[in-house]
Amino acid sequence: MGLIVKGQWVDKWYDTASSGGEFIRQQSQYRNRISSKAGSQYQAEAGRYHLYVSLACPWAHRTLILRQLKQLENIVSLSIVEPEMLDKGWVFTEKGDDLYQLTELSALYLKGDENYQGRVTVPVLWDKKTETIVNNESSDIVRIFNCAFNELTANRDDYYPAHLRAEIEIVNSRIYNDINNGVYRAGFATTQNVYEAAYLQLFAALDWLEARLATQRYLLGDKITEADWRLFTTLVRFDAVYHGHFKCNRQKISEFTHLCGYLRELYQMAGIKETVNMTHIKNHYYRSHRSINPTGIVPLGPDFDFCAAHNRDYL
Repeated sequence: MGLIVKGQWVDKWYDTASSGGEFIRQQSQYRNRISSKAGSQYQAEAGRYHLYVSLACPWAHRTLILRQLKQLENIVSLSIVEPEMLDKGWVFTEKGDDLYQLTELSALYLKGDENYQGRVTVPVLWDKKTETIVNNESSDIVRIFNCAFNELTANRDDYYPAHLRAEIEIVNSRIYNDINNGVYRAGFATTQNVYEAAYLQLFAALDWLEARLATQRYLLGDKITEADWRLFTTLVRFDAVYHGHFKCNRQKISEFTHLCGYLRELYQMAGIKETVNMTHIKNHYYRSHRSINPTGIVPLGPDFDFCAAHNRDYL
């Protein structure tokens, strides 16, 4: 990530010293929506929007999954940053991004608003017509992709159905705080008590999910929802990264009976494994977080067979 302050790049994106050793995630600034209604500021159109993601980032991964599930590959174009995030933050290859040949994501933020100050993050949903950022909050983009382009694709699959929304919000809230962000709170903690609190909260939440998935196939019952995909992007990274790199090492996901089978089932759904790039994931975390892994050495293991039988059909 990183910050733009008064037009200048600052290689600093979190501060644990001022928060008692706790990692505090800052809020996204762009929260606009895309609508199928005529006359909307950001109207749903094929080819108008462009998505910027990192294959390593779990937040960006959510949006990539919904783009795939909702058949938006030919509607919303895509650029992928390099896996490592070092002194210039998220960068592209020497060729630059697919729209403007920019080599740094920070330059895109300044292209959209020359006075922008704040975090430079992925994902970014960009409007080619107005050349500005529509949204850089992954949870919003997931819901935009869920329904905004339905009339263009005729794909009516709904991962945020009205009758489940209240429960989805409750489940999302705990998963975000204790698991999605919980692994970061443990990994970036700079005091023992803060780390231990996040660690205990994380595994209490994983135990809660293990019990929940013992009696139902998905988080909300027999229908897969956005809550499952928001959880998936953390689970798929857990054994390879969070278990060791972030010291979340009570046990691996592969050592849970129901969470393990659930993860394998989601991974094996059509189009999902194509969104998972474990090389990007491991290179990003182990080479970018030099305060945690100063040598930048990327471990070879552990191996996780995502394609093994999941044995979830009885639920």
